[in-house]
Amino acid sequence: MVSSVETLEFQAETRQLLRLVIHSIYSNKDIFLRELISNASDALDKLRLESLTDPDLGADTSDLHILLEADRDARTLTVRDNGIGMSRDELVELIGTIAKSGTAGLLQKIKEAEDAAAAQHLIGQFGVGFYSAFMVADKVTLRTRRAGTASGTQWESDGEGTYEIQAVDGLPVGTSVTLHLKPVDSEDGLADYLAERKIRQIVKQYSDFIRWPIRMAVERTAGGAGTGSESGSDLESDAEDVTTHEVETLNSMKALWARPRSEVTEAEYNEFYRQISHDWLDPAEIIHMRAEGNFEYEALLFIPSQAPFDLFSRESKSGVQLYVKRVFIMDDCEALMPNYLRFVKGVVDAHDLSLNISREILQQDRQIRSVRRRLVKKVLGALKSVRTKDAERYAKLWDQFGRVLKEGLLEDTDNTEALLELVSADSTHDKAKKTSLREYVERMREGQDAIYYLTGETRAMVENSPHMEAFAAKGYEVLILTDPVDEVWADQVPAFDGHRLQSIAKGQVDLGDAADGDGDAEAEARRDEEFAALLPWLTSSLSDQVKEVRLSSRLTTSAACIVGDAHDMTPTLEKMYRAMGQEMPPVKRILELNPAHPLITALRSAHAANADDPALPEIAELVYGSALLAEGGDLPDPARFTRLLTDRLTRGL
Repeated sequence: MVSSVETLEFQAETRQLLRLVIHSIYSNKDIFLRELISNASDALDKLRLESLTDPDLGADTSDLHILLEADRDARTLTVRDNGIGMSRDELVELIGTIAKSGTAGLLQKIKEAEDAAAAQHLIGQFGVGFYSAFMVADKVTLRTRRAGTASGTQWESDGEGTYEIQAVDGLPVGTSVTLHLKPVDSEDGLADYLAERKIRQIVKQYSDFIRWPIRMAVERTAGGAGTGSESGSDLESDAEDVTTHEVETLNSMKALWARPRSEVTEAEYNEFYRQISHDWLDPAEIIHMRAEGNFEYEALLFIPSQAPFDLFSRESKSGVQLYVKRVFIMDDCEALMPNYLRFVKGVVDAHDLSLNISREILQQDRQIRSVRRRLVKKVLGALKSVRTKDAERYAKLWDQFGRVLKEGLLEDTDNTEALLELVSADSTHDKAKKTSLREYVERMREGQDAIYYLTGETRAMVENSPHMEAFAAKGYEVLILTDPVDEVWADQVPAFDGHRLQSIAKGQVDLGDAADGDGDAEAEARRDEEFAALLPWLTSSLSDQVKEVRLSSRLTTSAACIVGDAHDMTPTLEKMYRAMGQEMPPVKRILELNPAHPLITALRSAHAANADDPALPEIAELVYGSALLAEGGDLPDPARFTRLLTDRLTRGL
């Protein structure tokens, strides 16, 4: 029996809000089916829970499921569940929320919002996921009966001016939502939502891991047996085609992350990883975790065996997918994983994550930040565990992901210590094997308080740098950093395990004694007196290139080298910024001279004999240019340097 229909009219403000929901919020119209299936799944969960707590409910929970029915003749798509259902009051409260009083105030807030994101946040508070159905339907009919009640209710609206509510007898327990679909319109993003292939694709993408079976009645046609003539004429059917109707389950319901790790085989993990990552190799490491308490979630993360081809591409995205109660929410959830861990693949399934726009837009709230912090610590902990247990396997992982992990030293100050424990670098200790900072510290010489390093384009260039001479002669280990990102992080990280990181190409170097002799105070004073006239003259002569010329304690065989002050930007870093379009003011550096080198002593003698000799400034330019070339720098005027060098060689011959 059907009761009289009660027709209610939307308020003017509500009509405006509904149009905004239908036309402006959702970027992908396929989402409507995910929303309806998610609502049905929630109803099944509630029925199962309520049947356990209320024995008198009398609900049948033996075959809880969701059924999709596509009717091409009527152009309707129905999403049906045998869940908890709704009473009339609940229907008005849950589905008619958008028509409640106070909408005018909400709409005013939306108009006052400064941007679309703020407007979406406000709308999301009203739970409008059900209304996404009006993106694809020009009329929606909802029929429902709550478990434990005798009468059902029908709600119907075209999403425009009115909606109708009436009591209906004889309905089964549960809810059915019937969409009277709009015509297919590819330009407006309206696909053929009655096509079996399209429905399967949406269910597979968004709802594959929902715990309840999602079923659909499908039509199958089997052709009759055929015979043909010996001459090869077309086959003719002896029997008519047979059409059958079958009910198939569209979703796999196999959410590996929801099962205990002991129940999942390595083959299942590997297959799932290949499914979500499109990688043909097995993962290098698997992280399966579950968090319980006030906020529950499961995570299944994978560290790949090799870096993806687009790891350093501007379009590269995070590889972590977000689910809420097994419902797919989004790919590449940047809120869950920092950029420097973008190579990590996997899924995070939150049980009660705060979402607005009914599961489409994620709130950046305390819960998300908490999940992110824990996931990062788990990934970094897993990498540290690999380093401890299998150095050879870790070396392969570092070769693949080391450069991007070092980006974290610039982005993630909360995990600086954990990241420094992971750093592997070439060093002068062993040409064939990289070292960790921990191993470097364990080998430090007595009295050494700094971790020495030098950056450069290649290992050979760094090893042959004049800056290395005194360190090599005295047996000090130096880290060799050749990645572009090393120029930045090594300069910004203050210390590791209480030992500061110091570039041997910056500032003054004190290795305990002078490089040219016994290093006593008397010898140093005598040396300073000998060069007292030359150094100011060179500083003045090369004032366009350097800010100071001084004697060096880091050189043993080279005549000169160029160093920066402790806080100066390196030339390589200057080049990087300029390559990114940022103009940097030129940084003048310091020219250090080896007081024991024959060239420098000869220059000192020549200057003492005749300070006005016009050849001396040219020799000063050659000394500076040679030092610049030795560190891999670019000459300001290569043609002039070549001409001066040729002239000096000619005179010498």
